[in-house]
Amino acid sequence: MSKMEVKTSLLDNMIGVGDMVLLEPLSEDSFIGNLKNRFDHNEIYTYIGSVVISMNPYKPLPIYTAEKVEEYRNRNFYELSPHIYALADEAYRSLRDQDKDQCILITGESGSGKTEASKFVMSYVAAVCGKGQEVNKVKEQLLQSNPVLEAFGNAKTVRNDNSSRFGKYMDIEFDFKGDPLGGVISNYLLEKSRVVKQPRGERNFHIFYQLLSGASEDTLKNLKLDRDFSKYNYLSLDSATVNGLDDAASFRTVRNAMQIVGFMEDEVQSVLELVAAVLKLGNIEFKPESRVNGFDESRVKDKNDLKEMCELLGLEQSVLERAFSFRTVEAKMEKVSTTLNVAQAYYARDALAKNLYSRLFSWLVNRINESIKAQTKVRKKVMGVLDIYGFEIFEDNSFEQFIINYCNEKLQQIFIELTLREEQEEYVREGIEWTNIEYFNNAIICDLIENNQNGILAMLDEECLRPGTVTDETFLDKLNTVCAEHQHFESRQSKNSKFLTDHSLPHNCFRIQHYAGKVLYRVEGFVDKNNDLLYRDLSQAMYKANHSLIKLLFPEGNPSKVNLKRPPTAGFQFKASVGTLMKNLLTKNPNYIRCIKPNDKKAAHIFTDSLVCHQVRYLGLMENVRVRRAGYAFRQAYEPCLERYKMLCKQTWPHWRGPVRDGVEVLLTDLQVPVEEFAYGRSKIFIRNPRTLFFLEEKRRQCLEDLATLIQKIFRGWKSRRQFLLLKKSQVVVAAWYRRYAQQKKYQKIRCSALVVQSFIRGWKARKILRELKYKKRCEEAVTTIAAYWHGTQVRREYRKFFRANAGKKIYDFTIQRIMQKYFLGLKTTTLSMSPIDKSWPAKPYGFLEGTHQELRRIFHLWRCKKYRSKFTKEMKATYEEKLAASELFKDKKALYPSSVGQPFKGDYVELSKNPKYQKLNSLVEDKVLLADVVSKINRANGKGAPRMFLLTKNNFVLADQKTGQVKTSVPLPDLSSVSVSTQNDGFFALRVKEGATSAAKGDFLLSSDRLIEIITKLHRIGSASADRNQIKIDISDEFLVQFKQDKVCVKFIQGAPKNGNGVICKRKNNRLLEVSVPSP
Repeated sequence: MSKMEVKTSLLDNMIGVGDMVLLEPLSEDSFIGNLKNRFDHNEIYTYIGSVVISMNPYKPLPIYTAEKVEEYRNRNFYELSPHIYALADEAYRSLRDQDKDQCILITGESGSGKTEASKFVMSYVAAVCGKGQEVNKVKEQLLQSNPVLEAFGNAKTVRNDNSSRFGKYMDIEFDFKGDPLGGVISNYLLEKSRVVKQPRGERNFHIFYQLLSGASEDTLKNLKLDRDFSKYNYLSLDSATVNGLDDAASFRTVRNAMQIVGFMEDEVQSVLELVAAVLKLGNIEFKPESRVNGFDESRVKDKNDLKEMCELLGLEQSVLERAFSFRTVEAKMEKVSTTLNVAQAYYARDALAKNLYSRLFSWLVNRINESIKAQTKVRKKVMGVLDIYGFEIFEDNSFEQFIINYCNEKLQQIFIELTLREEQEEYVREGIEWTNIEYFNNAIICDLIENNQNGILAMLDEECLRPGTVTDETFLDKLNTVCAEHQHFESRQSKNSKFLTDHSLPHNCFRIQHYAGKVLYRVEGFVDKNNDLLYRDLSQAMYKANHSLIKLLFPEGNPSKVNLKRPPTAGFQFKASVGTLMKNLLTKNPNYIRCIKPNDKKAAHIFTDSLVCHQVRYLGLMENVRVRRAGYAFRQAYEPCLERYKMLCKQTWPHWRGPVRDGVEVLLTDLQVPVEEFAYGRSKIFIRNPRTLFFLEEKRRQCLEDLATLIQKIFRGWKSRRQFLLLKKSQVVVAAWYRRYAQQKKYQKIRCSALVVQSFIRGWKARKILRELKYKKRCEEAVTTIAAYWHGTQVRREYRKFFRANAGKKIYDFTIQRIMQKYFLGLKTTTLSMSPIDKSWPAKPYGFLEGTHQELRRIFHLWRCKKYRSKFTKEMKATYEEKLAASELFKDKKALYPSSVGQPFKGDYVELSKNPKYQKLNSLVEDKVLLADVVSKINRANGKGAPRMFLLTKNNFVLADQKTGQVKTSVPLPDLSSVSVSTQNDGFFALRVKEGATSAAKGDFLLSSDRLIEIITKLHRIGSASADRNQIKIDISDEFLVQFKQDKVCVKFIQGAPKNGNGVICKRKNNRLLEVSVPSP
């Protein structure tokens, strides 16, 4: 960056104060007023030194775009207006360039936007780090782990629709180039009590509602679930649906995210089965049952849900049912089995549900870690992101709030230590004398809670482990005895007399004065929640399940590995986890994001002062500002400081030729800033009081106004001179163009006048020549007319005697020619039909045109027939050829022929290929079937007909049984000698077989068919088309002989009205005669 380039700064165009360290005067009211002022202008980020305060806007803001990412990329922390990207960029660059491990601590109460802040940090780091297929895969897996953990670990609360109900710490690992290699996730204190009971207006974990809303019907059927939320006791109904949350779409997102992270399909199915099992577990209810010995015993009411749950887990129903009714206590070599009453059974059921879900969540975290962990063993740089609950002060605070606030006390302790250490290191690095800063050290509160001897957690564990009757009251009594004199512990029943009359402190409660304020804890449930007890019978029952994931979740249920040692308490486990976390954070450079929610209504543009004040107090933000301001409130490198304020001194403006530190010294000396208000470091100038900085800013603002006035003056002068020179140049150009224009106009006027004079002279000459030419033409026309008339007179006089003799013939020829012309023109305008069968034709106008009229009619008919034939397809042509052949054979010979003309020849009348009854028959015929129809075979004994299938191919004709399709006769066509038919209107025909042929043994065939014309035509055409056989002869006669085996019978056709109906009747007259009676036409 050049020295003349002006850098931007958070001090430019500042709304309120961008850095609370510079707030003057500093008070709680001014602090909150500054936050409110910036919040009203959509400035949701504010600094406290290097700490970022984030206000939840409850609406989308256009400040997270790709352009914003590029704007904050590789920029100094204070160079631009406050933004979470500035902190993320500072942390990433320190990790990449200075090889310092980083951690980003995000704290705040539920609904303040911690989860979204962690997403913004991770998305920024993913956007600015390297690219590549493997790198992009790692980034995608890291980002997609969020939807999975949110589904299983987040829930809708009265304060937040997507509240994280667990603490999450993610270590993102980078290589030496700053590209991500993988990550490790740690989870803390999942709120598993939410599984079995939710406060009014809140929901269970998201995954239950997402599964029921978004899973397919088949999936729900396999999981034995129903979409109706009301059917499950563990799901609250008053907030089952949340505005702005699409559970079905979220379920699809979670399934896709699990696939990207690396879950196998069977693993996803196993997880969903366990979620369904938790829902089924909540529906199991118990009823009391008295035993003979007088003890109460519990029994399952409706075993249907128990049965379905056991089927999901592959568990025997009786095993789990017994575990809900009995408890086995082992002591050394003895086992004692006791019954569970209804209350204990419900406790066991809920304990199993909480442990099952909690262990499933821990397994999910471990499974994600397996997928996203770094695959290489090279040295890694680490950036940790901590998203954990903020300090909680409710009306009813219990064990969970106690543990959460303990964690925040530890975070506050490490925050103060690291902040002071960072301040001290910077002072030492810059060579400035370090002065001790007084601040509140909350180590005494941490010791009250975590001391191994007499700390509250230690006493709670001791109370849980001691024999005898253990209750929450005995635990409180112990606290009152041990902690009574502690200055941060308050109890109504303690030895300290000043609390005996404090009515704001109930008898079953104790109060701790945390760094953020006093919190009242109700001891009810402390012992049970710390024990977190799951009966061994239930663990062993779960281990017996035929489900691979269940066995992994309940390893203590393995009978071969029975451990009589009591499992560690929840408080002990959390204390150990917090200790490990603190050690981890102390090895890294910290970066802080303090999240604040502006109102409880989850609405935009609403700022509740009291709520924000409460959060400012318990986050310790005022304490943070005081620590930062205890030494020097503002510090800046020499070069940007000189660039910003060099216009305040004549010696440094506009350019300083020398070391930048010397320039800053000259500048501050010239401005007469008191020496005690600043200090010179090795690379930075340190300013003690914000008033000094604002003094410099005010002087800079005034100087900028003066410079702006000077720049305006010089600019206006330059602009006026430029305008004058432009006007002068324009005047010269305009004058030149005007003179040219005037001369052009004058020339045009003279030229126009000359043209007018010329045109008049040319017109006069032309008119004179025209008059002469017209006169000459009239003279020539007069001479020609006179000569013509004279010649005409001479010719008429000479030919008058010949004209009268030839006049009649010429008039006649002319008249005939005119009549014929009119006749042809009339035909041209007449619309004639193009149908070949249309016989209409215009009437002849004159008798002498009879021959011409008929010839034209014949020519037109031939022409339209040709046009008609040209439209034929191959099939139509074949059909017409058959019709033409039928006409040649039967026209004027057979009375049946006219009725067949209008009927098309179809060939297949029984749909041989489609009818399943004739499939076998169709397969027996080798050649293509040309005709298939039902005919009647005439019996010579009585003249009656029997129906037969008649099939005709190119080589054979076949007679088959109509009902069965069995072939009766197959005769080769070369064996046929002729076909006999009558001239009457009947369908009888005889197929004559050649003597000596192989088929002659059965004799001739006398058949009857309504389609006689088509059958005989096709037979005749087959014979005509074959060159190797004789053409079949067609005999048309009313009397012919038929050879029936050894006898010849005469078939005679007579006309007459039959007795019954109008049909054709065939009767046998004697052994040698069959008489066929045909109705008269």
